[in-house]
Amino acid sequence: MKHEHHCDSCEAEAKETQKQESLESHHHHDHAGHHGHSHHSHDHSDHTNKVKDPVCGMTIDPAKAAAKQVYKGETIRFCSLNCEKKFLADPEAYLQPKIASPKAPAPKGTMYTCPMHPEILQDHPGDCPKCGMALEPVMPSLDADQENHELKDMKRRFWLSTLLTLPLFAMSMSDMLPSKPLHHLFPQGWLGWIQAALATPVTLWAGFPLLAKAWRSLKNLSPNMFTLIGLGTLSAYFFSVVALIFPGLFPADFRGHSGKVDLYFEAAAVITTLVLLGQVLELMARDSTGGAIKALLGLRAVNAHRVTAGEEQDIPLEHVHKGDILRVRPGEKIPVDGVMTEGASHVDESMITGESLPVEKHIGDSVTGSTLNATGSFLMRAERVGQETLLSQIVQMVATAQRSRSPMQRLADKVSAWFVPAVVIVAILTFAIWTIFGPEPRLAYAFVNAVAVLIIACPCALGLATPMSIMVGVGNAARQGILIKDAEALETLGKVDTLVVDKTGTLTEGKPSVVEIFAASGFTKDNVLKAAAAIEKSSEHPLARAVVAAAKNMTLPDVTDFQSTTGSGVTARIDGKEYSIGNEKMILRKGIATAQADQFVSEHRSRGETVIFLAFESILAGMIAIADKIKPTTKAAIAELRAQGIQVVMLTGDNQATARAIATELGIDDFKADVKPDDKAAYVQKLIREGKTVAMAGDGINDAPALAQAHVGIAMGTGTDVAMESAGVTLVKGDLSKIATARTLSKRVMGNIKQNLFFAFVYNFLGIPVAAGILYPFFGVLLSPMLAAAAMSLSSVSVIVNALRLRKRTGS
Repeated sequence: MKHEHHCDSCEAEAKETQKQESLESHHHHDHAGHHGHSHHSHDHSDHTNKVKDPVCGMTIDPAKAAAKQVYKGETIRFCSLNCEKKFLADPEAYLQPKIASPKAPAPKGTMYTCPMHPEILQDHPGDCPKCGMALEPVMPSLDADQENHELKDMKRRFWLSTLLTLPLFAMSMSDMLPSKPLHHLFPQGWLGWIQAALATPVTLWAGFPLLAKAWRSLKNLSPNMFTLIGLGTLSAYFFSVVALIFPGLFPADFRGHSGKVDLYFEAAAVITTLVLLGQVLELMARDSTGGAIKALLGLRAVNAHRVTAGEEQDIPLEHVHKGDILRVRPGEKIPVDGVMTEGASHVDESMITGESLPVEKHIGDSVTGSTLNATGSFLMRAERVGQETLLSQIVQMVATAQRSRSPMQRLADKVSAWFVPAVVIVAILTFAIWTIFGPEPRLAYAFVNAVAVLIIACPCALGLATPMSIMVGVGNAARQGILIKDAEALETLGKVDTLVVDKTGTLTEGKPSVVEIFAASGFTKDNVLKAAAAIEKSSEHPLARAVVAAAKNMTLPDVTDFQSTTGSGVTARIDGKEYSIGNEKMILRKGIATAQADQFVSEHRSRGETVIFLAFESILAGMIAIADKIKPTTKAAIAELRAQGIQVVMLTGDNQATARAIATELGIDDFKADVKPDDKAAYVQKLIREGKTVAMAGDGINDAPALAQAHVGIAMGTGTDVAMESAGVTLVKGDLSKIATARTLSKRVMGNIKQNLFFAFVYNFLGIPVAAGILYPFFGVLLSPMLAAAAMSLSSVSVIVNALRLRKRTGS
């Protein structure tokens, strides 16, 4: 494949070559050094003065190279010091020919973890030392070449195993027929060798991954499901091998009525085949649970159009850097998060917000990577790239949540820790009891029933019960715009009885705008707005942004001595004079009279609007009324939450009158006004001490302590990164109605896990005694190892199928 190379870290001296490079045709990946040519003196005639940087592949002028190194007698030039630094760290990595691996290895630096034991982390693929599961990349990939090779391998082993096991199973069944027809088709003694020939590749080759995992479990002193499978299949297989080759070694207690020692090749082969089937079904199910992440990754843009010195260059998405100017054409996906710098357009943001109507965008507006540019061509400045983009953060959050462990799962893990050793003890006791009290041939019965116990007790259903439900549930939530950080948050959501909500940006749209300005005597409205905007332009608070936006066409004065008082306001100097802007508390604390403003204040507060005060030295200069519309879905969401029995409490830094107006309109009975950021966290602590299970919903930096303090923090996806980091759940649209949906999903997932655990425990509780032969004295019923393997696989399939029911959409 050919494509144009561009350096991601080129410094100033390399810029001159970029114009010339954009005019060149495609360049090959192969470096000149790979063919034994010098980089500077043996180039082809059409590149007499050009060499290629081995790190980034960029074609550069040797005279203008930023650096050079002599390596193995060859002079190598670099377009930038950064490329030289990368080369010196690992020269061979850049000089070795790039040969594509048939297995498409993950990118360098990929970390692998176990889906059932996320504490297992390593920098190369392999199997989990605890449970034997194949490790998965921490961050999934959508690369076409990165197929599930473990699934492909397991399928190949399963089908070969099935092909050889079917005739083996038929031979075994034919022995139960009165005439035993197969004994007449083959010379005496051949059937045993034919069974061995069929069973050996099944047990030792097709089942090799299972046996390897069993060995590692013993080596690491971490018994698991594969320990039991390995012990059971190898016992049956090697017993049969010895019985076939050296039958005279076995005492009479192992011999049947015919005087021969029974062979169990078919048991070893059938067990291996059924376990392989279970592995294939499990891997297919794990693939399907990753559908949510793959769908998210599929939203990514692939390329970007970088604009440098008026020239446009098509570059891979991973080559985009912060500060790059990018061109976005109509119908294209926006490559990364950034700010529009030229042009205007309508952008389809349904991927993030769920709203189908395109949003109008102008210079200065933020745009989100992977959303769709509907109309108009524009330029943007890249602000967040790579793992910093909103989409990457969403993918990372979903992937992490799917691997996290709930308290219920930790309980299952504790049970599993002693379960396997207990099963081995039961198998030994079964062998001993049948040897002492069983009918003839006693040792044969003892052996078969002990193997049946080992196989049927395989705890794969128990191991899958919780992770499968968590993976499917978190994926379902992601498709509905609910990002769950970990399984504990998902489990706790269903128990929440109290929801504490911030007002601005949570109940309201978080896009306040100035509706009216009051100027005290001696001041004009323009004076008030200019001073207020000059001071507020350094603040990220939504109210501050509203003031600055209202003054966007004004020339603002310079501000000095800026001082902020949390929960109160800010003070600064303009032309040497002190100005203060904030809430009424700050003004009253300074002893400034506000009587002349009472009517303005009460009128706007009665409508749920916020009034901020501007003071000049020791007198009131003016006030600004700011309105923030309530989100269209908020009222219905509050009603739905209350219908679910949840107490809703609103905390706001606004005054009592404004808070009461908002609470009355939304039907919120309990609210607290004039609340500082520290008070929010303290109030959440108070509710927790009272025995409440508390969820906190907010969107701002000032909400972060309370979000972290609550049992479950719920951040608005439209809010700040700090809020989202502190929260266990993020609502991508910032729509409170999704809290009710998330709570319903939580209850469904927990109910599903309980059903799975019930299936697993009851199955083992009933299956182990039956396999041990408890029914034989009463009904003459025994469970063969083959039926035990079938039952074990069926239990795993039942857990998987039950968990996949959670893919059905929940709520709104």
